[in-house]
Amino acid sequence: MPYDHRNPVTRSLPAALAALVCSAALAGCGAASEAAEGTRGPAAAATTPGQGRTPDPSRAPSRAPAADAARPLAGRTVVVDPGHNPGNFRHAREIGEKVDIGTARKECDTTGTSTNASGGKAAYTEAAFTLDVSHRLKKALEARGAEVVLTHDADRPYGPCIDERARIGNEAAADAVVSVHADGSAVGNRGFHVIVPAEVREGSADTRPIVAPSRTLGERIAAAFARTTGTSPANYLGDGTGLDVRSDLGGLNLSTVPKVFVECGNMRDPKDAALLTSGAWRQKAAQGIADGIVTYLQG
Repeated sequence: MPYDHRNPVTRSLPAALAALVCSAALAGCGAASEAAEGTRGPAAAATTPGQGRTPDPSRAPSRAPAADAARPLAGRTVVVDPGHNPGNFRHAREIGEKVDIGTARKECDTTGTSTNASGGKAAYTEAAFTLDVSHRLKKALEARGAEVVLTHDADRPYGPCIDERARIGNEAAADAVVSVHADGSAVGNRGFHVIVPAEVREGSADTRPIVAPSRTLGERIAAAFARTTGTSPANYLGDGTGLDVRSDLGGLNLSTVPKVFVECGNMRDPKDAALLTSGAWRQKAAQGIADGIVTYLQG
């Protein structure tokens, strides 16, 4: 739960030979991959010999090459933020120090929540959950061509603090940032929700440029998450939309790039906890988030 809560190949064959090769392959040689360029945008598209000439319709491919279609996020950067840190439990003083989130000062980080220990089983912490799902999400996104940056990998004693988490996404000029969490609400409160930034303009916080794209990102993730995991939007907030707008989270307030928090379920509800502690379900959760990011970045 958040407290802050691509080489182009230069063809040197004579034109006649190239045409024969293309004809034999029933493919359009020399045409740029629309799928790949569509993900990078015109400014980032590679310049190739002959670019700008009127294309020959007889040589135009009917579809993008399979390799490009399989890597729709090539050239994109996604920052994945595993909520909390397993080491936070041992650093209460450090994570308790307050940082500026624009609208106020809040604790650097928190330990997060956990499932209830029962039947001889130890509690499963939110920090362990978020790191596991983040690893799975990173792998899924990289398989689709994205460059993925983790805000941490339990490779530091605690944190990072909520303001640094936002800064990592900003400095990476990320196309999207997703902070992975699980909620700690009351028994009976079930389902997932995606937290999106409210419009905030105060101090060092100005979310106005990211409110609309962040909401679109949230909507795409919510739809894909529900479809892939088979779970429903939270029954205790968001009016069934699976979206929750907040202005009190430093990770959102200080972000200058589209960002959302995904609360995958409620760790304190036994039925949700049974899902969250399942490796198979966590894989579905990661896949759902990845699918939502893909649909968002493809427009």
